[in-house]
Amino acid sequence: MSKPSIPAGTRDFSPATMARRNYILDTIKKYFRLYGFEQIETPAMENLITLTGKYGEEGDQLLYKILNSRIHESKEKDKLQEEFKKSLEGARNTPVLTERALRYDLTVPFARYVVQHQHEITFPFKRFQIQPVWRADKPQKGRYREFYQCDADMIGSNSLVNELELVQLMNDVYSELKLPVIIKINNRKVLSGIAEVIGEKEKIVDITVAIDKLDKIGVEGVNKELKEKGVGQTALIKLQPLITFKGNTREKLDFLKKLVAGSEIGLKGVEELEYIFNNCSAANLELDITLARGLNYYTGAIFEAKANAGTFTPSITGGGRYDDLTGIFGLPNMSGVGISFGVDRIYDVMEELNLFPADKLNLQNTQILLMHMGEAEQQHGLGMLTALRKAGIRAEIYPDITKKLNKQFDYATKKDIPYAVVIGSNEVSTQKYSLKTKDSKLDDLSLEDIISKLSK
Repeated sequence: MSKPSIPAGTRDFSPATMARRNYILDTIKKYFRLYGFEQIETPAMENLITLTGKYGEEGDQLLYKILNSRIHESKEKDKLQEEFKKSLEGARNTPVLTERALRYDLTVPFARYVVQHQHEITFPFKRFQIQPVWRADKPQKGRYREFYQCDADMIGSNSLVNELELVQLMNDVYSELKLPVIIKINNRKVLSGIAEVIGEKEKIVDITVAIDKLDKIGVEGVNKELKEKGVGQTALIKLQPLITFKGNTREKLDFLKKLVAGSEIGLKGVEELEYIFNNCSAANLELDITLARGLNYYTGAIFEAKANAGTFTPSITGGGRYDDLTGIFGLPNMSGVGISFGVDRIYDVMEELNLFPADKLNLQNTQILLMHMGEAEQQHGLGMLTALRKAGIRAEIYPDITKKLNKQFDYATKKDIPYAVVIGSNEVSTQKYSLKTKDSKLDDLSLEDIISKLSK
């Protein structure tokens, strides 16, 4: 018999790992609610037509498609076989084979949700969503095939105040987690303007996808990819100053103004960036004029937060403005902006930097274990257990009947339970108990005394 295993790019999470993950998630949720976001959830799978064409060609290739159920019962076996052959030749997909896919992100399902429920929603609508997503990517450190996203979006408002709020939200979350980050910002209108002034307006998607890989493949790699996508040599030469320019925020903004001087949309993008920098006090906000974020639906400001300490410094939050994502589903002119925290990458960075506070993680642990010398003593302990839990104290009772206290103490030690009470016949008759810790003992305590002690 082969050993049990899980698919590559997925993980099991132990209780200790979940305590750390919940510390991150609880912190993010706290600020989502503080900023007025309301929680929703959407199905793990969406209709394939909902997802395709929203993430660009590369994103479409990473969708996990779900084979239609019970196709073995189909009366059109010849047609099915033909569709299978075509899918093997060119990643072709038709409703004959697959009508659904696992969600790739939370933003497109959110846009679909808004359109379906538009008459129930109060706009501007501020929602948050924390659920797993799936991508058929090559697994590596910080990149998984199943992972959680924590999204906050504001839809139904084109005010740049929303962008300011999201920058502050990121700052608040990472300040509480004590995780140093750089928040990078750019604007897709600027990138569209650049594509326009270099004479490659129709290549905006190819240009942004290539530039977004600058950190990974370097200038030569970006230029090579752009050539392969058909961007002309003259346009490439005009693009080089953007890729190589260095300077402070003011110098970058002045550079962009000159670069896109002949483009109305480009100048609009620079104006939006100036507003954000003029009104944002975050010292860690940085203008990155090569930040592109490859997703097709972004149309304005784009964000990316990167860890600024340790050896592992991936992007851990990303997002941006999308002006007409709901238009694809029949609700035009509904502008939105949002960000997504990558909890799995945040976890990896915090683990490397040893940023998980033991005192806060222990808040999820059992506080006290009731141990006993036999069946009658266990029965007495069950009444104590109810009283402890009613007082809000996380309590357990050892479930098995055994007089071996060493076994019960060993259980408490392995589970890192800080307090224990041993119930013997004397404790049952006097209703006075000894409260034990690893290093000390308090005698002759009533149940009320124990509750008072553990409630502090």
